[in-house]
Amino acid sequence: MTSKHIVVQGRVQGVNFRSAAEDAANDLGVAGWVRNRDDGTVEMLVEGDDAAVDRMVEWARQGPSSAAVTGVDVTDTEPQGLESFEQA
Repeated sequence: MTSKHIVVQGRVQGVNFRSAAEDAANDLGVAGWVRNRDDGTVEMLVEGDDAAVDRMVEWARQGPSSAAVTGVDVTDTEPQGLESFEQA
């Protein structure tokens, strides 16, 4: 099991990013959460199977079609044993 903390920069708020991230996470079978930050970025914690988490990181690099991602910071974290993905 892998866990990653992801911060996405660009035009990522007000473009349905969190809802699309939740859909993508559910499709990939990963757990975690996504939320807007006060600085205009979107933050995610994603954990699960290594390959599925890697696919979620790749998804975050593009986001939904309405987003304009300019950067993604990814940090390895300790898995917390989360069982679902939700908007926080």
